[in-house]
Amino acid sequence: GLISIAGGKYTTYRVMAADAIDAALEDVGAATPPSVTEHIPLVGAEGYHAMVNQVDRLAARAGLPVWRMKGLLDRYGSLTEQLMAMSEADPSLLEPLDGAAEYLRVEIVYAASHESAQHLDDILARRTRISIETPDRGTEAARPAAELVAPLLGWDAERVDNEVAAYSDRVQAERTSQEQPDDREADAARVAAPDTRRVAVGRTLG
Repeated sequence: GLISIAGGKYTTYRVMAADAIDAALEDVGAATPPSVTEHIPLVGAEGYHAMVNQVDRLAARAGLPVWRMKGLLDRYGSLTEQLMAMSEADPSLLEPLDGAAEYLRVEIVYAASHESAQHLDDILARRTRISIETPDRGTEAARPAAELVAPLLGWDAERVDNEVAAYSDRVQAERTSQEQPDDREADAARVAAPDTRRVAVGRTLG
């Protein structure tokens, strides 16, 4: 009774999602309408084009270069307004993140405050692309990012150290896996790093 999707691309994943829902509904009955998910705008899509048309004005108002504002709009769409509101309360959030200068500090805080990030690797590898867009895979940005979100997530100094160490272990495991001769050994090397979801302050959860 389980229907799942494996793989997929950005260009087709919404069609695949609709197909999966429609397949699941075949056993429910004819009274259920087809899925409409592929017609629902993504979060941040509504109002996006209007903001792009005003990118020069938005950049000037925020005191950012136009290319910075374009980058935010590309990543967050109309939700960029939320990031700008956060930066009005703390202008330092519009400064580049140490170790990942293409990203702003506000993006790191936003990941924790609005996108449910719970661990450092959530932020660097899932909410942002820092892990794949920096030459060092985000290791230099790890501590600055962790210290930024620590107050929001209730991390003390020990937890910050543990999150940074866990992220460094992840990166090292990825590098080691890419040096292995076959997929089996590569997979074994990658999973050698502890799962951060099971790591608390100074200990591994059972």
